Amino acid sequence: METLIINIPDKKSTLVKQILKGLGVTIQENSQTKKSDYKKKLLTVSTWPEEDLKSFEDSRKSFENLSPQQW
Repeated sequence: METLIINIPDKKSTLVKQILKGLGVTIQENSQTKKSDYKKKLLTVSTWPEEDLKSFEDSRKSFENLSPQQW
């Protein structure tokens, strides 16, 4: 199966869809989301305070200072 994206003038959209469906084409509706929807989602993302990030940095530094034991 092949995917094809075409731009159809608004006035001809219904006619073109009818013809394509008659030919057995599956039409997938375009789910465009608005920028405001993305903004709302981004506003719900939590942020980490600096003190929490500091513990990650300390752990990373400690891990880097480890040296493998020789057998």
